[in-house]
Amino acid sequence: MPKVAINVDHVATVRQARLAAEPDPVTAAALAELAGAQGIVTHLREDRRHIQDRDVEILRQTVKTRLNLEMAATPEMVEVALRIKPDLVTLVPEKRQELTTEGGLDVITHEKAIAESLRVLHDGGILVSLFINPEPAHVETALRVEADFVEIHTGSFAEAKTLSRRLEEHDRILAAVRLASELKLGIHAGHGIDYRNILWLRHITEIEEYSIGHAVIARAVLVGMERAVREMIDLVNG
Repeated sequence: MPKVAINVDHVATVRQARLAAEPDPVTAAALAELAGAQGIVTHLREDRRHIQDRDVEILRQTVKTRLNLEMAATPEMVEVALRIKPDLVTLVPEKRQELTTEGGLDVITHEKAIAESLRVLHDGGILVSLFINPEPAHVETALRVEADFVEIHTGSFAEAKTLSRRLEEHDRILAAVRLASELKLGIHAGHGIDYRNILWLRHITEIEEYSIGHAVIARAVLVGMERAVREMIDLVNG
């Protein structure tokens, strides 16, 4: 069965809206694990708009499954990762004006810089995943720079407004996943996955883990964190 990793960023979004102490993403992560989540994901942005350094430091001490730190491939963030020592780093693109990550990392244009970040992180004993668009050339570049995993960006699929477009995006994801599997890369998927569109993806047996955040946190506001996580896990497991 594929794993479900819960991104707790938007718990911190609510907290930072008032610059308050609550809700605490660390508590949310603990509840997610109690509900069966097999990983915790958090994105430490350079502008610290939601998750703070304090959150990542405490999560490193308290997460009992696997801590996946999403971050930009910059010297500052690499230094943070080497200090925190998450179980996995996922390198993602980052623009200050975006509401959320808008697409996969351009691993072809920035191959040299990404390869250097990978080398430093590997030397520090940290596994690395690349958040990429579902394109064969990007999967092949991930292998070339010696990534351990790829996380296939599912945002275009999730945002598709027509059936034909969703089918097209689904086929792109499927092709990228199958290529990554042939190349022996670990395979994750994430961005925009919710309680409805997961039904389109859960049959892709090569996907080892889903990274899901906003949909679960939005549901948790209404039904509670543990129930929201369990419901998503049940859907993923069919």
